[in-house]
Amino acid sequence: MFLKILFLHCTLLAGLNSFAETIVVKNQKELATANSRVKPGDIVILQNGEWKNVLLSLTCSGSKELPITFKAQTAGKVLITGNSKLKIGGNYIVVDGLYFLNGHAGAESVITFRNNVSEIANNCRVTNTVINDFNNPKRLDENYWVSLYGKNNRLDHCSFFNKKNIGVLLAVILDDDRSRENFHLIDHNYFGMRTPLASNAGEMIRVGVSEHCQFNSNTQIVDNYFEHCDGETEIISIKSCRNVIRNNLFKECQGSVVLRHGDYNTVESNVFLGNNKEGTGGVRIINKGQWVVNNLFYKCRGEGFRSPLSIMNGVPNSPANRYVAVTEALVANNSFIESTPIGFGIGSDKERSVPPNDVQFLNNVFYNNSDSLIYNVYDSINGINFFGNLYSSFVKQTAGSGFKKTDIATTKVSTIGLPLSGSVSKNNVFDSLTIESKTRLRKPISSIPGFADEKLFIAIESNAKKDCGVKWFTKPALVNTKRVVNCKNAESIVAQLKKNDHSKLTINLTGSLYNFKEPVFIQQDVTFTSNLKTPIQFKYNNPSFLVEVKAGNLFTFKNVNLDLTEVNDFITTDTSGSCNHSNFKFSNSTFSNLSGIFFTAARSSVADSIVITHCTFNNSKGLLFNFTHERTNRGYYNVEILKIDHNKFLNGRGQILDMLRGGTDESTMGPSLIFSNNRVENYISSKADALVHLFGTQRSMIEKNNFKNCNPLKTLIQYDDLVRAVHLIKNNSIFGSGAIISNKYVSSTNNTIQQ
Repeated sequence: MFLKILFLHCTLLAGLNSFAETIVVKNQKELATANSRVKPGDIVILQNGEWKNVLLSLTCSGSKELPITFKAQTAGKVLITGNSKLKIGGNYIVVDGLYFLNGHAGAESVITFRNNVSEIANNCRVTNTVINDFNNPKRLDENYWVSLYGKNNRLDHCSFFNKKNIGVLLAVILDDDRSRENFHLIDHNYFGMRTPLASNAGEMIRVGVSEHCQFNSNTQIVDNYFEHCDGETEIISIKSCRNVIRNNLFKECQGSVVLRHGDYNTVESNVFLGNNKEGTGGVRIINKGQWVVNNLFYKCRGEGFRSPLSIMNGVPNSPANRYVAVTEALVANNSFIESTPIGFGIGSDKERSVPPNDVQFLNNVFYNNSDSLIYNVYDSINGINFFGNLYSSFVKQTAGSGFKKTDIATTKVSTIGLPLSGSVSKNNVFDSLTIESKTRLRKPISSIPGFADEKLFIAIESNAKKDCGVKWFTKPALVNTKRVVNCKNAESIVAQLKKNDHSKLTINLTGSLYNFKEPVFIQQDVTFTSNLKTPIQFKYNNPSFLVEVKAGNLFTFKNVNLDLTEVNDFITTDTSGSCNHSNFKFSNSTFSNLSGIFFTAARSSVADSIVITHCTFNNSKGLLFNFTHERTNRGYYNVEILKIDHNKFLNGRGQILDMLRGGTDESTMGPSLIFSNNRVENYISSKADALVHLFGTQRSMIEKNNFKNCNPLKTLIQYDDLVRAVHLIKNNSIFGSGAIISNKYVSSTNNTIQQ
């Protein structure tokens, strides 16, 4: 009887589908017409070509058995460009094979599972689609790439590359009951290449916001591949309840899965491959009822909030949008391989004073031959029950009760050594959790310590390589031709730069005097160099900067000797607020007699790195490096890594460095400063300013410098911090120079100071 009913059902479906149409459309108007007349089972083909400045609005309704499909004629050949966006506000709609590039969506999302407030998507799917560098032109013009509303929607087998402007890449919205208890499925996608944003709001995925954090979302984030997702400290930010993050691979991502708000979330069977990259983290736990089970952390090198595992302190009687204390948590069967120490009670301070309580920490394995610690304790751990945890005999730390030091063997699985361990005895807590785990986890909690499933690791790695993202897309290769030109005067430099042919341009300075009548705009990778040993004079009698480096380029001075007597301010970064990042290199060069600012980071600009090495700055009369234009107190800054190494600063009258990162945001690693091996002599700031002033710099290393007669009776170096930072000042020789104003985040060792 059952077979007969099944046969009739299949026959009925086949009969219904036989009336389906295939409709070909070639522009937005024809698509809108098709959307208004399609019926369940129909297929709408978007014709290959460029669809520019389009709003693709889909509001039709299919059925579970017969969805309506909108697909590219050839996947990847329907190019959505310009100011364009896709809005889905219907039911049982499938969108397949689109390619978003060379454009932006403004303040709205690129893909929204909602057409307007009244028309939201339910049971809809976007698949086999790419969004690549589809950024708003200005870095601080915020938007999402994908906004999920409604219920039971799916985003799968899509690829996302190079989000540069501020804003979460994928946001799950819970603003009313129609989008809560949503059971969205986010699976088999590739999330890649998000460079540090130099601010908050650089997450790849956020589920909920603090205002809605007490609602259940039930979003499933499974079987995805995250690679080089370095936007900020949160890769996935969970701000709602009962979500699942399972079977994902995180490769070399400077951040963590953060259970920021909401309760009863599950992080199960994920692989975190840090591969010794700085800042690579794992999972951060806050709130109630969180489970972190059967995950693998391999060579994760994050510290503090980015530790492989961070169990945070909470705020007493915390509102839901601050730091609710960790309670009823389970951390079990995880393996930490050659990773930095995990942390208990991270964030402990006067406000976050409530340590974790009612936490079960069971059957975890720490395999480590290089680090002396497997965990750090920042507050009381009396509320944590430790049982059955194993750690390598190589570790110097003597762990407390519930940890056993032992020899741990490994087996080679793919490219890593997976720790092996036998079963351990169970206790009453373990037995009760086993029962609960049968409904909460994909597999019941195991009595074998650590992540011990070789087949699961191979399956997660294979899925990431073979089944995440689209098949038709390959990252475009960067092809830059090289061009070397000789320029004997300012006019020839300006003429060469105005060609803007996107080559890697080297300008060889062959003249002795360059009299600029207009500012110089750098719009491609440019290197200035010279074979002349005598000083080359730049002249620019204008109050503006002589050089403005447009975002997205590498700008270099190499082997030049410049006399800047008749230049006011020299170099500024892009003043347009572009979302693109730049890089700067100054090496083996001399810069003399500048009366204004040598280098200014303009507001909203961002550089991945600025490296100054083996240069001489002589007789300067203004601030050399100015990073003080981000004054919003929102944690914005302008350079990720500033390295000033093996230079000479002689006979100056002004500050060397003034760096600002305002506000109390704790979501970024930068800015980071290395100031090392420099010789600084007879340098005096023109006002009461410190010669080097760091406000909010997250990390700094000032070492092996020689300071002589620098800012006597004033301040040599000043540190100001509103949030946690890591500063090290060591092995410096300081003679006849000003004071160092430090704080509790500054560690000072082996400095020789003589007044």
